[in-house]
Amino acid sequence: MGGSKVIGIRVIKTAIAGLAAIYTAMYLGLTPALSAGLLAILGVEVTRMRGIRNVATRMMASVLGLFFASLIFTLLGFEIWALSIFILIAFPILTRLKLKEGIVTSSVIVFHVFQKEEVSLALIGNEIMLLVTGLGWATIVNMLYMPREEHKLKDLRHRIEATFSKIFQELAMTLQNPRHMWNGEELLLADDLIKQGQDRSSTYQENRLWRYEAYWHTYFEMRSQQLESIQQMLTLIALVYEKVPQGLLLADVLLRLTEEVKSDVYIGAVERELDELEERYREMPLPQTREEFEVRAAVLQLCHELERYLSIAKRWKKPMPRPASA
Repeated sequence: MGGSKVIGIRVIKTAIAGLAAIYTAMYLGLTPALSAGLLAILGVEVTRMRGIRNVATRMMASVLGLFFASLIFTLLGFEIWALSIFILIAFPILTRLKLKEGIVTSSVIVFHVFQKEEVSLALIGNEIMLLVTGLGWATIVNMLYMPREEHKLKDLRHRIEATFSKIFQELAMTLQNPRHMWNGEELLLADDLIKQGQDRSSTYQENRLWRYEAYWHTYFEMRSQQLESIQQMLTLIALVYEKVPQGLLLADVLLRLTEEVKSDVYIGAVERELDELEERYREMPLPQTREEFEVRAAVLQLCHELERYLSIAKRWKKPMPRPASA
């Protein structure tokens, strides 16, 4: 749904840039004016940063291609096989200079020179102006409007937090009742949402040339690391095949986390509860059977993994603001 909307916007931008470039070329007396429209179409991109890189690459590649073509046509004449020589020489050089994306634009200009069968200052000036007109309008359209991503990023954040909350609820229910069945679909959903967020945060970054804040990149990187920790928790909770008091106490901590996970700052309440819980574990009687030992060991490892999850949040999230002193 979102992808089709972006494509629609790009088509509209392309139509505007192409039309404006053709009319501008006609007003300036450039020939053929349609070439300016073609160059504008090639220069339109989905983000501002990509647009700038795209236009710069095509401009440099076209100027270099025009230089090589002028030299080759002057020395060898306007023969069909001279075009092959141009391709054999210019294309590898442009590729080596990382200007591969500009090969098509360069070819448009060079083939126009070949069609005119002349290398003159007037013709070269015409070609340069076609480049400036076409790629210039592409740059203007790219800079004027880009789809806003922030509301989509906020929606993804809320959905990820709701999904994480559901996962911790399911983990708590499993500790309360080891026979509880859960298909784990929230894990797949969380992974998909995080990947969407990382893609959109990259687009958001490329559209904000000034005053870019790294918040969204940081947020989705944090959630990606936390999801890895959650996956490790699932491996451990599978070993809790019996209900034990230690597991029930940890379930209460996980239920608290279902709310704290939605906070934009690091509250630290779950971390404090977990520290207190581990102190209580030390005061409890030792396990009486091998089965109890195995289950309690898994619960303890689960506590350690939860500590790792919280340390990721503590490292990436903003700290809880301290209350003002009286």
